[in-house]
Amino acid sequence: MTEPTFIKIKQTQALAICNDFDLSAPALALLPEFPGTADFLQQLIAQQHYPDAVRLLAHALPKREATWWACLSARHGITETTPANQIKAIELAEAWVYKPTDDNRRPTLAAAEATAYNNAASWAAIAAFWSGTDISPTPLAVIPPSEKLYAKAVTGAIMLAATLGEAEHIKDKYQLFLKQGLHIANGGDGRAIQ
Repeated sequence: MTEPTFIKIKQTQALAICNDFDLSAPALALLPEFPGTADFLQQLIAQQHYPDAVRLLAHALPKREATWWACLSARHGITETTPANQIKAIELAEAWVYKPTDDNRRPTLAAAEATAYNNAASWAAIAAFWSGTDISPTPLAVIPPSEKLYAKAVTGAIMLAATLGEAEHIKDKYQLFLKQGLHIANGGDGRAIQ
């Protein structure tokens, strides 16, 4: 079988990506049978191992694309009662995605802190912040982030967005967000997926 490819995912072997995070036991059991990244991801989704699929895709996507995915999921949960600080956190993360400069990245830390890290918007913002080369909160020190730290924030954003609201909609939201993520992995922007 020819494995499908994703133009935004460079690593074709799932194990190399999975070394950066822990898989659940059922997902880990699938890995020997489906060692290719795309095939393994498709199997995780088909067998409804959604959190594992989110972790894999968050770690496989480049920083900008992964952070954009987090922004999309956070935007999905916006309602008329969403606090302004959460909307601002998403907007600042999106600004970094559109133009990934340090001037656009630095304000995302304060935005994430203002939302108390208890929602998808804060984790989308911190994903942008952790995508830089220095995560020190002050200019007095330089602290380089772990290479895949942003992926942990993206995972948090997606999972919080998926589990927000009624329990009977969690599966549908995971499916939507994973379709968006796959669209992004294929070079799309994820917005056309409903």
